[in-house]
Amino acid sequence: MGGEKYKVKVIDGGAIEEDEGGRKLLRIRITAEVDGVRRDYEIVYRYEGNAAVGRAVARADAPGGKEADAKRLAAVIKALTGREPRVYRRKDGTIIIKCYGGHLEGFKRFAELADAIERWLEETKGR
Repeated sequence: MGGEKYKVKVIDGGAIEEDEGGRKLLRIRITAEVDGVRRDYEIVYRYEGNAAVGRAVARADAPGGKEADAKRLAAVIKALTGREPRVYRRKDGTIIIKCYGGHLEGFKRFAELADAIERWLEETKGR
């Protein structure tokens, strides 16, 4: 990530579909250890226009603060999908990690995630 190297160990993961206010969401949960720090991460996908977009928020209560949390989650996403996510800071200081359809394709390589991702994509296309 950005020239930095991380040791990533994925411990567990899963994906579930949810309805929220009439919108179908896909919640991907990943437990991973990055450079010795174990965390539970969550990426929530929804359709925005014609594109599947996933977002996660870096947490300030993480070891090293939200900047370190964002770097670790971005490293996990790159390790699983082969693609770096977009990381940006909002005006209020919140750090957002953003994933797209290409990341979903990478996540589908894992049996724990593949079925839920496929179902979600089928149910949400054309909505």
